[in-house]
Amino acid sequence: QVQLVETGGGLVQAGGSLRLSCAASGRTLGNYAMGWFRQASGKERELVAAIRWGNSSIYYLDSVKGRFTMSNGNAKNTANLQMNSLKPEDTAVYYCVADTRLDHIKAGIPDYWGQGTQVTVSS
Repeated sequence: QVQLVETGGGLVQAGGSLRLSCAASGRTLGNYAMGWFRQASGKERELVAAIRWGNSSIYYLDSVKGRFTMSNGNAKNTANLQMNSLKPEDTAVYYCVADTRLDHIKAGIPDYWGQGTQVTVSS
């Protein structure tokens, strides 16, 4: 089993930045894929970014390209999502996910989910 815990959410003004972190425990994630989903109130969940570690290619949602950057953290088994130039439409609960298969994440069916962290961007 893998446990995922997100931190770093909060309230920020439009144009500001936040960095979300995801700490994984229970298993070494070197062969896993990880990603970030978000769900705004009343809207469908969407995949924001995803990567399979060891592969340099990172998927980004079109609306966040150039503003968000996913990377692995300094600590082992962590993943970060750096969010710059935030917009009110980025307001959502952000979830860290992990799976052995990147296609499962892209299909919205990863095995492991964090509890979510709220990001609120004020205008």
